Amino acid sequence: MKVVFLSNYFNHHQKPFSDAMYKRLGADYVFIETEEMGEFRKKLGYEMESLPEYVLPMKFTLANFEAIKEIINEADVLVTGAAPEKYFKERKKKRKLIFRYSEKMFRKGREPFKYIPRLIKYQWENRFKNICLLSVGRFAASDYKKLGLFRKKAFKWGYFPETVEYEDTDTLISQKTKNSILWVGRFLKLKHPEACIEIAKRLKQDGYDFAIDMIGTIKNPDKFMGMAAEDDVEDKINLLGAMNPKQVREHMEKAELFLFTSDEREGWGAVVNEAMNSGCVVLASDAAGATSYLIEDGQNGFTYKSGDIDELYSKVKAVLDNENMRKAISKKAYETMRHEWDADVAAERLLDLIKAIQNKESLDIFDKGPCSRA
Repeated sequence: MKVVFLSNYFNHHQKPFSDAMYKRLGADYVFIETEEMGEFRKKLGYEMESLPEYVLPMKFTLANFEAIKEIINEADVLVTGAAPEKYFKERKKKRKLIFRYSEKMFRKGREPFKYIPRLIKYQWENRFKNICLLSVGRFAASDYKKLGLFRKKAFKWGYFPETVEYEDTDTLISQKTKNSILWVGRFLKLKHPEACIEIAKRLKQDGYDFAIDMIGTIKNPDKFMGMAAEDDVEDKINLLGAMNPKQVREHMEKAELFLFTSDEREGWGAVVNEAMNSGCVVLASDAAGATSYLIEDGQNGFTYKSGDIDELYSKVKAVLDNENMRKAISKKAYETMRHEWDADVAAERLLDLIKAIQNKESLDIFDKGPCSRA
């Protein structure tokens, strides 16, 4: 079986899944880049020193357009994300199997002036029965269903950053810094970093000894810390700046709690994967893409209604107040990433799903997790 993965550019979030596919398929797995990575992503550490042998880089793709199209057309399966339709227009007409992986479309609700144009565009681009959806978060599947697309052909999917396997998770969890809270992301409105100030204010008022570390690029740190000072919590919040993925993981391994405060404009949120894998208790907004797929409230983490600081704070308090519960959820979070939402598991499941489609068998193979019904 030959599988082609077509996307804008290769990065560290895609490597674990691609490595898992290459391990199973060898030279029959190819990743094709169609764009150059932007400077902003490079500065965040997304660029790799060298590309794996299964990657056809952007410069090769642009210089060999016809050859690339032939590779795509001849493959048994195409998985495509952010890539121009021109690369696989002929494949669609040939009715060869295609998986689109996509995040949500309507990030600000169903905006009337965008709905009709998108309805026409997506209906036309996905009119063939050979196209299935890998839904990155449950909102992607529901958005497409509103357009009448991918009914009975949508499957759960996500991003699969590196899963670290720890020899002793109990030791990892027991060595975390007491009452340590971590937040990671760019300081954008959609990610609501200001929620950390409100949580810090309430924790301090209630007499907790804690610290909130915040990692990410910020345009005006003085303004943010000024807001913290107004609530008398500047001593409880530490702005650590931007870090590379390895450094972020090191902080996750030390943190007990992880706050994920993004709203509905967050398509996924790979930091949730990484924090759970690092044994953090994640408290996540229900509006973000990753939350409903990765977190079972009260089992391997906590969810709260987006924007509801009262609910978020009550759950933060509950976690800090109950050490046994905290450790149990930390361990369950790790196990979810290690045994279910893992790149190796995703690769194996996708290949099983492909075989079921090719053999015209039942597609209800998995009850939950990657490749289960969306």
